[in-house]
Amino acid sequence: MAGSKPRYLQNNRDIIWSLIPLVLFMVVIAGIARSCSFSPGGPTAGPVPQFDTNSALEFDAAELDFPIRNPTVPDTWQPNSGSRGTATGAGGGDVSTVGYITDAGRYVQLSQSSATEEALVPWVAGDPRASTGAEQFAGNSWVQYPEEGSEPIWVTDLGDVRVLITGSGSTEEFGQLAEAVGQARPLS
Repeated sequence: MAGSKPRYLQNNRDIIWSLIPLVLFMVVIAGIARSCSFSPGGPTAGPVPQFDTNSALEFDAAELDFPIRNPTVPDTWQPNSGSRGTATGAGGGDVSTVGYITDAGRYVQLSQSSATEEALVPWVAGDPRASTGAEQFAGNSWVQYPEEGSEPIWVTDLGDVRVLITGSGSTEEFGQLAEAVGQARPLS
């Protein structure tokens, strides 16, 4: 190759000159990427998924070995999700969960479990939390687990079952669900 330097004659200045086009290319790509945005749902939320909480909770009541309640929530709340899991570790047990979108567009989750409160709260929250007190709703004491920067958790013990409420709902919405749970009878 005429005009090229042998490899042993190349120095740091040659390396820098060969990196300059690469750096300029990266700056151009970064500038283009900075002006783009990723918004899979667009600027508005899509439709809320439909979920049949009545059927799900009736199925769980027939399958699980603890009483399941189907609280009567406001007609403006839309059931949108449900699942079943198992809280592991000491005091763990099966967990039945359903979720609602409130009329204000916030999510409220209701979990019912044979697990102890000490096993259920970290299973839902992902880490242990300290309670800050309790509130009375429909004759039940709901222990509250607020956490800075996280969704609050309320838990009550109804004997054979622990009931947990969490989500982005307001205190009033949590209270509405707690009242509804207290008024609901176990499904047979």
